[in-house]
Amino acid sequence: MPLYESVLIARNDVSQTQVETIVTDIETLLAQDGGVIEKREFWGLRSLAYRIKKNRKGHYVLLGLNARPDQIREMERQLGLNEDILRVLTLRVDEIDPNPSAILSRKGEDRGDRAAPRGVGGKPAGRFDSGRGGRRGDDREEFRARGEREDADLGVE
Repeated sequence: MPLYESVLIARNDVSQTQVETIVTDIETLLAQDGGVIEKREFWGLRSLAYRIKKNRKGHYVLLGLNARPDQIREMERQLGLNEDILRVLTLRVDEIDPNPSAILSRKGEDRGDRAAPRGVGGKPAGRFDSGRGGRRGDDREEFRARGEREDADLGVE
């Protein structure tokens, strides 16, 4: 049978246990005709890039599926009818990676970076920081220097 990866986004009003029951419903639907969920990852409540049906956050779930195409179509149809599911994306893959996805592996690294001082870790130090903190004086100096340079270009002293 072909292999698929599917990502579901559930509404943020729904609890984690309700999301898990949706996944078990999918599992029973696939198991009726011999399909199997080989991988489950609950990514948790995450912010959406844009609002979907007036929701700003959603529960993300990644599933590695081993099922026939007609089973996948039926699964997507059932999820489309479910009001708690905002989006579903299913892709056919060559193999299902048993290792944690990039989202889960990065989640552990992010917590370590938060405690690090500015400029240490993956964040570059400079004027494009969030603007919070004690770097405000540097920005003012830069703007003053820019103003002096513009005045010199105009011939004003």
